[in-house]
Amino acid sequence: MTTGNVQDPYVNFNFLVEIDNIARAAFHEVSGLDSTIDVVEHREGGANTTPHKLAGQTKHANLVLRWGMTIDDQLYQWHKTVVDGTIDRRNGSVVLLDRRGTEVARWNFVRAWPSKYTGPSLSAEASDVALESVEIVHEGLERVS
Repeated sequence: MTTGNVQDPYVNFNFLVEIDNIARAAFHEVSGLDSTIDVVEHREGGANTTPHKLAGQTKHANLVLRWGMTIDDQLYQWHKTVVDGTIDRRNGSVVLLDRRGTEVARWNFVRAWPSKYTGPSLSAEASDVALESVEIVHEGLERVS
């Protein structure tokens, strides 16, 4: 067994999010880097033992971004634009960095717009950071590198 070339897995806490015309510095969490292909079953005469399984539509999960609330309200304003009747579609990326800050993976999403905004849960008995979140729908997700 060779031990000279062991690859350590990447850490999940060093990432950034890039969205057209929005300059947010830090996020607490990003989830929804997910896509699923529907399976279409096709039965063919004479082949009665099992149906053929074909690829159907690809569906992409919504991205959910969570961040510590500050004076910066750019993501909320983007959401408000949609609430007011103008769907402002933007492209973006979620970028994973290694411990040195070098990009190691990127997930690009296209034609995205915020479908849900959630303000922080407030409690006089808590000492947590106030977190906001936005759910972003999009029409495609691709992992690069």
